[in-house]
Amino acid sequence: MYQVKTYNAIAQAGLDRFSDNYQINKTDEADAYLIRSVNLHDQPFPKSLKVIARAGAGFNNIPLEQATENGTAVFNTPGSNANAVKELIIALLVASSRNLFAAADYAAHNSGADISLRTEKDKTKFKGTELTGRTLAVIGVGHVGSLVANAASALGMKVIGYDPYLSADAAWHISTTITRANTLGEALQQADYVTVHVPKNEETTGLIGAEQMAIMKDGVKLFNYSRDGIVDNEAAVEYLDARKIRTYYTDFGENILLDREDVVVTPHIGGSTLEAEANGATQGANTIMTYLETGNIQNSVNLPNLQVPFNTPYRLTLIHKNIPNMVGQIATLLADAGINIESMSNAARKDVAYTIVDLDNLNNEEEHALVERLGKIDAVFRVRVLKK
Repeated sequence: MYQVKTYNAIAQAGLDRFSDNYQINKTDEADAYLIRSVNLHDQPFPKSLKVIARAGAGFNNIPLEQATENGTAVFNTPGSNANAVKELIIALLVASSRNLFAAADYAAHNSGADISLRTEKDKTKFKGTELTGRTLAVIGVGHVGSLVANAASALGMKVIGYDPYLSADAAWHISTTITRANTLGEALQQADYVTVHVPKNEETTGLIGAEQMAIMKDGVKLFNYSRDGIVDNEAAVEYLDARKIRTYYTDFGENILLDREDVVVTPHIGGSTLEAEANGATQGANTIMTYLETGNIQNSVNLPNLQVPFNTPYRLTLIHKNIPNMVGQIATLLADAGINIESMSNAARKDVAYTIVDLDNLNNEEEHALVERLGKIDAVFRVRVLKK
């Protein structure tokens, strides 16, 4: 029986995915965590914890190094909230082009018997533009960006996509009407609207800074519903003051953005729909079951992807450091124990590696001795034995 501990409000659709071989919130010594936004940085992990699934795309609330050293695989659920974020961006594009926020604020603060006459008289203050024919630069055309690009194109916008890491699989999801820019600058300098949809890492932090804003068109509208730090907010304020950027929309507010008529800060609601929460919880539950029952890895954020058909009665999985002779040590130890290897697979991600060893035969006595001996290798974080 596997034990799952949940944090935050996990959609029932996700909890319903677990089979009868799983118990939910029965113990703190869990095999798996299914979480959303809870901050785990200050929490010790039980040694029993084998997997954490984040129902959502972001994972900065999880200490990855601590998880790896504990032998815990960490997963997110990319794409589970992509449609929700897409719809929000499209709504914001429309709202920004038609000055809806300012118009609604005006109506809210000008009530009275003659409100209808006054709002009709003053409507010219909020004259906007149509999206059709305008140019949108989509920076990052993965799960979210590709949907935004396609939707904007369907509205009649000219769409330029930029993504140096665009995979062949992702490219299939992008409409042929989308123009692909070869450089970030090429995309930015042509756009009336710029929206950013990239993960946060060392390369993308500060991706849109003063240098990039300087080459944008005058009066550009900028959107950051990706991650805090992708857009340099201090630089954004500088270019807002210079009227280079007309308006800036984001859900990552800080003090320098407050009390400005040219900045719209919303709560972090991109993925806050019933459907997105259900999608994330369902994908997270499926990921937990797949990893615990087969050891296969896809969409891990701290371990390499490795998927091997589980066709033998027994399987060993090892999380270990990516150093020379680890596979050799594992194979030698098995050979010394008289255990035949049916197949062996290995993959690495930076300093961490993952090995799957499939076996035809393994009795209980051999299993316990093997786990103990493999676990004594200094570079090994976790050893698991799975049975078909």
